[in-house]
Amino acid sequence: MNGLVGRKAGMTQVFSDDGDEVPVTILEMGPCFVTQVKTGEVDGYSAVQLGFDPFTKKNPEKMAKPQRVMFEKRNLKPQKVLREVKLAPGQEEPKIGDEIKVDIFQDVSHVSVTAISKGRGFAGVVKRHGFSGAPMSHGAHEQFRHPGSVGMHSMPGRVLKGKKLPGQMGNERVTILNLSVVRLFPERNLMLVRGAVPGPNGGLVMVTKSSRAKIRVKQAEPAKKGKK
Repeated sequence: MNGLVGRKAGMTQVFSDDGDEVPVTILEMGPCFVTQVKTGEVDGYSAVQLGFDPFTKKNPEKMAKPQRVMFEKRNLKPQKVLREVKLAPGQEEPKIGDEIKVDIFQDVSHVSVTAISKGRGFAGVVKRHGFSGAPMSHGAHEQFRHPGSVGMHSMPGRVLKGKKLPGQMGNERVTILNLSVVRLFPERNLMLVRGAVPGPNGGLVMVTKSSRAKIRVKQAEPAKKGKK
């Protein structure tokens, strides 16, 4: 299994063996349950659908009928969150109903975390893009935080695509690559990753094994031959 669904619990700090303070994010990972297995012969690709956060006794009536019938046919407890995780070629396929826990990351050093960032509403260019703004003096007035000129005259006579302008900030799907796994607590389904993770506390996160983690090795420069 290459990934797991969970929630962001918050941030704290731990200390390394050298005594360094390390900021970490606490992720409550799973347990997740396999609700569907997709194969290349039937669906065109190999993947596993995971269910997370089961409904309470009062809430299943609020679930859409097709989903409720799907869970009933498979004798599974209704889950609020459904996510797909692709299977690597040759990887063993789990069975429907299998419980997946955080211990799948036991031997993993780096992970990638995907979540929805915090929504900031409508923001100007200073907050959204880091513009410096206009000077506070030297004749400037009433336009201290404006973007300034955004186009040109008759040719091409329009604002080019991609121009940094005010607009909706945040509330986007963001993936942070290659976060170091600091510690695992399998008995409590917790994972500590180094650094920050997008989204608010309690927000959903998707954690996958990082496929781009590379160890950078600084190669020694060849010795220059001196002039005789």
